[in-house]
Amino acid sequence: MKMEKNYHTLKLCLLLLLPAGIILSHKAQSSPAWVEKNYTQGFFVTVNQFLSRATGLLPFSVAEILVIVLGVALAISICRLVIRIIKWQAKRKQLLVNFLLNTLIIISILYFSFNLLWGLNYYRQPFAALAGLEIKPAAVAELEELCRSLIIQANSLRTKLEEDPLGVMQLRAGRENVFNTAEIGYTRAAKFYPQLGGTYGQPKGVQFSKFMSYTGITGIYFPFTGEANVNISIPDCMLPATTCHEMAHQRGFAREDEANYLAYLTCMLHPDPDFQYSGTLLALINAINALYRHAPERALLLQEEYSEGLQRDLLHRRKFWQQYEGPLEEISREINDSYLKANRQADGVQSYGRMVDLLLAAYKENQKGAIP
Repeated sequence: MKMEKNYHTLKLCLLLLLPAGIILSHKAQSSPAWVEKNYTQGFFVTVNQFLSRATGLLPFSVAEILVIVLGVALAISICRLVIRIIKWQAKRKQLLVNFLLNTLIIISILYFSFNLLWGLNYYRQPFAALAGLEIKPAAVAELEELCRSLIIQANSLRTKLEEDPLGVMQLRAGRENVFNTAEIGYTRAAKFYPQLGGTYGQPKGVQFSKFMSYTGITGIYFPFTGEANVNISIPDCMLPATTCHEMAHQRGFAREDEANYLAYLTCMLHPDPDFQYSGTLLALINAINALYRHAPERALLLQEEYSEGLQRDLLHRRKFWQQYEGPLEEISREINDSYLKANRQADGVQSYGRMVDLLLAAYKENQKGAIP
């Protein structure tokens, strides 16, 4: 009897983790300075670096294994539930209640753990504040100037790269080298922005990358293992930037647009032209898309300045994603959009998206595309 009472008490406590997680998230939202100092630069950095280094000792993605195991476990649980309902129809209601209760307990544990291990980083201070960059509205002409600068930069870097037989950019040292050397960009960036420093496990390629492509996902940071997971089937031109993007998440920069900017920044500080080109390409795609939304005729004129090599890379990238378009990709995009909207902060005076606004702020500060 006592054991049964303790069991019910434990279940109740685990269920209470859900409202506890919601309260924790709500409190953090109103105190970004506190989150930055006490959570991100305190608890998170300590725990996450330990977790990341521990899983980093293994050559494969622990996150990928966990997702597969949990998926199989969920399928087995549902099958068992169906069999039991058919076998014991008199207990159908009780079986369903128990299944739903256990599911809610798992959700409560995962949600609270997510917030504790990483989720509160959504409410940390914006990178612009940490970097001393002034974000303010910019004229379309300024955005056009930024795009032109990035095009010149991309065209110049493109001449230094290797190509495959189709004339598409090819990583000179292979894909594994990207994971082995990506840390260099962050080590250099940490000299200007200490928040980007630290010792973390190396980024990892996902074995089921082709499936990830069908969902439109290029990479995933998994907070429960501290791993930066990368889709290794994407075109070479985007792999370095994608890797650095996931590494930004690993360092507690949760917002997607800030992670994009940090991917650009760390790629530009990397000595390898492959990284520099990939980061520039990421920045150019975001900037030219922003310009197209506000002044399509100017964006189309600027695109005529793309070098032939740059055009081939962008065409290859577009064709790559076209082959994976379908219902699964649409569903994944809707889920991802809902997730981002649930966690993203308002952008205030920003008008082109946080990444492009950061690019504009940095560009106006020193009239160069590569920052700091």
